[in-house]
Amino acid sequence: MYVIGTAGHVDHGKSTLVKALTNIDPDRLKEEKEREMTIDLGFAWLTLPSGREISIVDVPGHERFIKNMLAGVGGVDLAMLIVAADESVMPQTREHLAILDILQIRKGIIVITKTDTVDEELVELVKAEVEDFLEGTSFQGCPMVGVSAHTGDGLDELKSVLDQVLDNTESRRDLGRPRLPVDRSFTISGFGTVVTGTLIDGALTVGQEVELANSGRHARIRGLQTHQSKVDQAQPGVRLAVNLSGLSRNEVPRGEVLTSAGWLRRTNRLDARVRMVKGAPHSLRHNEGVTFHLFTSETTARVRLLDADRLAAGEDGWVQILLTESLPMVKGDFFVLRSSENTLGGGQVVDPNPRRRHRRFVAEVVDRLMTLDQGSGEDVLLSVADQWGPCNASVLSQRSNLPVSEVLERIETLESQGDVVVLGELGTDSDAVVYSTQGWSAMTGKLFQALRAYHDQYPLRRGAPSQEIRSRLGLSQPIFLRAQARLTDQEYLVEDGTHLRLPDHQVAMTPEMEEKVSAYIKALEQDPYSPPSDRPLDPELLGVLAEEGKVVRVNDTVVFAASAYQEMTDRITEHLKANGSITVAEARTMFETSRKYILPLLEYLDQQRVTRRVGDERVLR
Repeated sequence: MYVIGTAGHVDHGKSTLVKALTNIDPDRLKEEKEREMTIDLGFAWLTLPSGREISIVDVPGHERFIKNMLAGVGGVDLAMLIVAADESVMPQTREHLAILDILQIRKGIIVITKTDTVDEELVELVKAEVEDFLEGTSFQGCPMVGVSAHTGDGLDELKSVLDQVLDNTESRRDLGRPRLPVDRSFTISGFGTVVTGTLIDGALTVGQEVELANSGRHARIRGLQTHQSKVDQAQPGVRLAVNLSGLSRNEVPRGEVLTSAGWLRRTNRLDARVRMVKGAPHSLRHNEGVTFHLFTSETTARVRLLDADRLAAGEDGWVQILLTESLPMVKGDFFVLRSSENTLGGGQVVDPNPRRRHRRFVAEVVDRLMTLDQGSGEDVLLSVADQWGPCNASVLSQRSNLPVSEVLERIETLESQGDVVVLGELGTDSDAVVYSTQGWSAMTGKLFQALRAYHDQYPLRRGAPSQEIRSRLGLSQPIFLRAQARLTDQEYLVEDGTHLRLPDHQVAMTPEMEEKVSAYIKALEQDPYSPPSDRPLDPELLGVLAEEGKVVRVNDTVVFAASAYQEMTDRITEHLKANGSITVAEARTMFETSRKYILPLLEYLDQQRVTRRVGDERVLR
């Protein structure tokens, strides 16, 4: 199914033509009927001679209602540019065509209306003027049909031409991520809240849980209708009415976006290439305030020019746009920029959420944006991975605006070329991620640097706690474990329990250290059950002895030689087997030592799950 939009100057007969084609009056408001002028969007539908069913969005032509026109034209597949035979090209004809050109609506039909009000010679003259007017625009060469809504002349030809043009018009692709920009919200007694819009991507199904991208509110689809007919599922490219449960009409204003939960996020900053319309009333200056229009949404914004001081009429350039209010968008969306009264230009979103504010006149920034805009799918994915890595398949799909299936195929190509590093099974494993080769090198470089610094600071430790290194890198546990496993398999890292070390790291004591250690152990062995605590050893050296199993540190102050600890543990165990329990006093007597040493020893044996405390006694576990 396709959506057709009208465009053209006020009072050139857009709504009258729609009514003549469809027998549906698109002017639904009381004020519109009283003033005989379209104020807001109108909707109708039509079955063409081929049997193809189309939706029609009728837009207001008056300059005061351009923002309403913009809310309706963003989702159309084909536009009928309406020009009245008794007036020819007028100001809003020019502005509407400029907007269609900005939105890259390339499929169009020129409809010369009111042919019954002038003679045939004047109709031909108007057609010639329109042809000259369209020269150099996206509508140059589009078919032209003259009609009279009052007599019916030309209506059959127009329907036939619509069929012919749509035969060569691509259907909207389905990326599996439904988006319905809301253009109308109302309440129906007995049903509740109903919203309408054009489904521009993905499918919606009755019973589906959906999210409003702006507010974050959730709802369930109670029913779907297209052209007043109930459907269980709707595909991209249809005009749709959605009955929502759990929300009031005031909670779903125009500008909301209905979507599936969890993927579409708002942004207040985007990168784009802006093209000024040829009839722009003034140049666009750096940091100038504008009104930003995206589908049915509107907000104020400031435009930062990245490669120019100003953009004159007809010029284009790279920009970063800062929005006053965050809006949901994806790469490839088209937008329009207006001043308070005029359309200045517009463009296409290249990066919907750049990581940082760009400096101006930096070649690397412009090069990256050109890659995102004009590069191949692999180029785009590589740029996304380089800026946002590590990325999972969902993030890559969202930021490249490519379907997941294509992402998986292209990432496989990039991996085979050595351009990316994939951790895990992308597509089947939710924790699998992709680094660009450059990003992977940067991350592993930081990891190796962190380990080297740790080894330099603590040369006598076997390695660094892996969780400390993970924290320094700012990685999630699943990603860190995958990276650690890959680097270990490649022998760039050595795992030692919960510690990590570089392969060349070895614990080695100097002769002076060896002398201190030997004297310390000798002192412990001289009085094994009451070892001296007034001759503390450097904590790092003590840590080495503990890891080597030469001493046992039972608390911060009491350290036993390994042989003494083993003997004391064996004797306590034998006593427990024979007697069932032991007290602190009995243990103290057994070794002829003090409570200062026995209590920490027994508490340590509890921690090691050798013994268990029951009241004032210990028993074997």
